[in-house]
Formats: sequence, C-alpha cells, structure tokens
Amino acid sequence: MSEKLPLLLVQMGHPPMDIRKAVGEQPQWFHAALGDVGPVKVVCPFEGEPLPAAGTFSGAVISGSWAMVTDREEWSERTADWLREIIPAAVPVLGVCYGHQLMAYALGGKVDYHPQGSEVGQIAVTLNDSAQHDPLLSGLPNSFDTFLSHEQSVLELPKGATVLGASSHDPHQIVRYSPTAFSVQFHPEFSAPVMNKIITSRSERVAMKGKDRDALLAKVSDTPDSRAILQRFVALL
Repeated sequence: MSEKLPLLLVQMGHPPMDIRKAVGEQPQWFHAALGDVGPVKVVCPFEGEPLPAAGTFSGAVISGSWAMVTDREEWSERTADWLREIIPAAVPVLGVCYGHQLMAYALGGKVDYHPQGSEVGQIAVTLNDSAQHDPLLSGLPNSFDTFLSHEQSVLELPKGATVLGASSHDPHQIVRYSPTAFSVQFHPEFSAPVMNKIITSRSERVAMKGKDRDALLAKVSDTPDSRAILQRFVALL
C-alpha cells in the first residue's frame, strides 16, 4: 500500500511576535482546527523555500499573512505563479484570507484595500443559492459566524469565479474558481484565543482604528461552521 501524500500548508508569513508568543504559529492553529489528519508538510515561500511540484502532495492550503498582496513581494508573486500552474492541473487548493486574495489575484481578479476599511472580529457570513450544492458548504446554516481580520479584499473576481457567500462588509467572502479551487476571506483555523489576541495586539492598531475593542471581544465565542469548511476540504482529499 502506498503512503498517503501529505497535505501541503503554504505558510505566507510569521504572525507578529506578540501574537506568536501568546498563541503560537499559524501551523499550530491549523493543526488544532484539523486534529489528526495524517501527514502535513509546511512550506514557507517567504523564507525562500521552494514550492513543491503537483503530484507530491494531496492538496494545498494557502494561509493568511500580515503582508499585503499589493506589495507584490517576490515570494508572493512566486506563489501566485505556482497557483497558476497547479489550479489548472486540478490540484485541490483552499485559500484562507491572504491565500483567498492571492488566488483571486493569480487568476486575474483585483485585490486592494477595502474602501470601507478593515473587517475584524466574529462576524456572520451568509451563503447564497449557489452554495447549497457545493461540497464544502452543503448542509451548513444559511448564515454562520466566522473569525475575520483583514484590510485588503478581493474587489473584482477573476473571470469564471463564483461567489458563494458574503458578509455585510465584503461581498466576496467565499469564492469557487473551479471544481478543485476554493477560497475564503475568513479564518476557519482561528480559535477564540487567537481572535482575542489579534483584537488586543498592538501590532493590529491600524486595522483596529475606529473600532470598539471591548465590544469586539465580547462577541468572540466560537465558529464551528467556519472550521467545518476547512475540515471538509481536507476530508475530501
């Protein structure tokens, strides 16, 4: 019997040090959300690590980042080029936050700062009719809570992409690009402690400008339906 190919987690940067010290690194958040799912390979293009060839992993999750897609960092552009290769090859890919934006950008969409500012905290996302039969969304409530922390958004979709869910702030919260390529603006891997630390972190003061920190903290509980999307993606590999 051949060994199971690993899930690939493409880590798009380190959290700020105060967040890292309090709640750990991004791979730890994904491991906690997924439980025991078999082998997981973490690759960090921002540290110069090469992205593996299709056929060497079962599927890829592209993480969030504290960078901005519009910065066009070398490692980010290299990852976008890689996405342009593996998505047409029908490799399963799930983009999360920065990964969501990078997938849309790589496939021809437009990403930039949201004209109404950042979106932070535990916020409801509502599914549309197209989501009802999607394998990652079917059976979920029409509206469910998610953890969000972003300043940039997908402002224009790439050709052929389908929106499956929106928040009151961002109409492109959930997007499917192909039968194997899917992305979400929110963070299904976040736990309540991670969300709370991001809300209170000094490193997030720009994103938190004009927001009521105590009110946001009071709303944080859990987002099991959001987490289920990540779990379903991996279970279907």
